[in-house]
Amino acid sequence: MIRSLCRKLLTQKSITQVRQFHRASPLCSGQLYVHRDTPENNADTPFAFTPENIKRCELIIKNYPIGHQAAAVIPLLDLAQRQHGWLPISAMHVVGDMLKMPKMRVYEVATFYTMFNRNPVGKYFVQICTTTPCMLGGIGSDLILEAIKKNLGINVGETSKDNMFTLIEVECLGACVNAPMVQINDNYYEDLTVDDINGILNDLKAGKVPKAGPRSGQNNRFASEPKGGLTCLNTPPTGPGFGVRSDL
Repeated sequence: MIRSLCRKLLTQKSITQVRQFHRASPLCSGQLYVHRDTPENNADTPFAFTPENIKRCELIIKNYPIGHQAAAVIPLLDLAQRQHGWLPISAMHVVGDMLKMPKMRVYEVATFYTMFNRNPVGKYFVQICTTTPCMLGGIGSDLILEAIKKNLGINVGETSKDNMFTLIEVECLGACVNAPMVQINDNYYEDLTVDDINGILNDLKAGKVPKAGPRSGQNNRFASEPKGGLTCLNTPPTGPGFGVRSDL
């Protein structure tokens, strides 16, 4: 009976007129989640932890109970990436063997977290936030992005010819109050102007390490405080008993 009713409805309405109760959203990403062997990234790509990092791996693994050493997979993958500069599939295999994990379980972690770069990147990995707060904050991330592309001579998703810089767009790095901002390797650079970002990139080219954090002129804030200074919690605490009735 249900089938005959469905046929009747379909004959009365075209397929495009039939209401869809559910429609999956398209997956939008610039990253290929399935591994494909390349000359620089395959199971034979040389990778081995240095003796110093092996000791660090052992200390990390000891943080977890016996039988749950697989919980150390994220910090070990991160250590492998920091040593190699990016995370080849051979490094995933080394981590899996060290933790006695199936390779597929390691792949699942490495492909889920965007902090793992499974393809080669430059010495300086420039991630610019182009989410709404950074787009609207200060001079806006659009101008910062254009300045980066002009300074480095590359577009989003590309690496400079000298392998010094890789540029990507990201979604929200959690410094919305200090927008616009970029993350370069482990450092945040915030409250940016075009002159700021050009100065940062030129310092990196010259082998210098620019000071991380907000760049808001003479009133340079420590983190995410108002540029004009604190507007609350700017006096010593009153202490116990303040505001309490004397008869209590």
